[in-house]
Amino acid sequence: MVLTSVTDRLGNAAGSAVGAVSGQNIEAAARQVTTLTALMPLASVDVIATLITNLRMISMIAEIYGGRSVIFGSWRLTRLVFAHVIATGAVAIGDDLIGSVAGGSVLAKVSRKFGEGVINGALTARVGIAAMQLCRPFVFQAGASPSVTGIMKRALLGVFVSDRTR
Repeated sequence: MVLTSVTDRLGNAAGSAVGAVSGQNIEAAARQVTTLTALMPLASVDVIATLITNLRMISMIAEIYGGRSVIFGSWRLTRLVFAHVIATGAVAIGDDLIGSVAGGSVLAKVSRKFGEGVINGALTARVGIAAMQLCRPFVFQAGASPSVTGIMKRALLGVFVSDRTR
């Protein structure tokens, strides 16, 4: 009981600075995916950009926690990234089908692309949190794990507000 308490405290004290850095990397990746998805007109470009961003993010998180930065080093993370890319493609195809059937104005198309970007950014944040949990040597205490909502809130704030004004 006492040993568990000591290791939990040690893990949280040591992991807080490293967790903050990896959280910033997750926010940056989610922001990048959100922005690219909202601005890119082609669905195939969205999928490729999302794949590259996610693989780079998990590689950086592995490096931060002292692991190897091999892209296929962790099969579980790589499977999660590919599932995310498949979901990104499905959202893009669904958006294209809805757009061709429903038509709509330019504002409606921009709004749909921004919504698609937010969904893809949230999926990227999920992948990042999973990478963090797999690479972290200690488990998070109850309620101390980063949330997709919190990361997306900070990531979207970063799209509209520069780092110097936060």
